[in-house]
Amino acid sequence: MNQNRIGKFIANQRKTKNLTQEQLAEKLGITKNAVSKWERGICLMDMSLLKPLSEILDVSINEILAGEKIKKEDILSKSEENIINLTELIELRTMKYGIIGMCLFFIILVLISMFKEISPVSLISLICAYNSITFLSRYKINKEKSDLVSGLLFLLATILNTINFIIF
Repeated sequence: MNQNRIGKFIANQRKTKNLTQEQLAEKLGITKNAVSKWERGICLMDMSLLKPLSEILDVSINEILAGEKIKKEDILSKSEENIINLTELIELRTMKYGIIGMCLFFIILVLISMFKEISPVSLISLICAYNSITFLSRYKINKEKSDLVSGLLFLLATILNTINFIIF
């Protein structure tokens, strides 16, 4: 899902309707700063705003998510593509909360290790595990080989550090 393309599409459709960002925001019951952020590609709107936004701009939800006008013969393929993109977006948000949880857990472990005698090897294993999960999750979404290689290397480091911790 290309936030920049979606933002430009919203801006163009808003201007076609002779609406200011403030007027559009007022119709949606949000701030003009939110509309500005969408149009600059900084973030996407809350999904609950898609239907009213599509009605105000007189475009389909599918077109908003695609960031372009869709020809009738392309509607089915674009719909499927948009559903896949939304699913990936939801997975990314879920992953973000998991990463935040892992960071908090790691900070707690570091604080505990400051007061107790805990081997730094176990902390290194945690850092490697965290990085492994992060890169492999990014690979799942972006399909970039560098993310896969990094994730696998960090996974290998996690395994080796864990073995080192158990043996020594």
